[in-house]
Amino acid sequence: MCTEMVMPIGHGANDIMFQAWPFDLNNHTKTCQGLFGVTRRPHWITTEFGGRDIKSVLRNFGSNIIFSNGLKDPYSAGGVLQDISDSVVAIYTDKGAHCLDLGTPTATDLDWLVSQQEKEIKIIGLWLADYNARLLSKAHGRMGKQSCLGESQ
Repeated sequence: MCTEMVMPIGHGANDIMFQAWPFDLNNHTKTCQGLFGVTRRPHWITTEFGGRDIKSVLRNFGSNIIFSNGLKDPYSAGGVLQDISDSVVAIYTDKGAHCLDLGTPTATDLDWLVSQQEKEIKIIGLWLADYNARLLSKAHGRMGKQSCLGESQ
């Protein structure tokens, strides 16, 4: 948290039952230097991996990605909450939390969680069906051009 990613997490005076603990970048820097002897690099992650315009990057280079968010997760504020393309999609629920939809389904799962998982499974199923159809189409195209002996038809 000191060099690769600076995560400004804190809370205000009346957000929770504990005493206010706002994020202080100067204090964070001093703590990192004191504990680990390192200087923070707050822009390293975007320099190394991009992300300044995540929508543009994913629209051009991403496919078959589901951004699943539960809005009770504090990290969801930095998440992708709108579809970027037909195959880079956002699914979210007001009730969920971090990775809750990734667990093995159980008989006690709430209706909203079952619905979220069903949406994800349906989307992945469509991607797989599309992939298999394109693969089969390519195979048929190659078979039409050559016989079993490798001769052109």
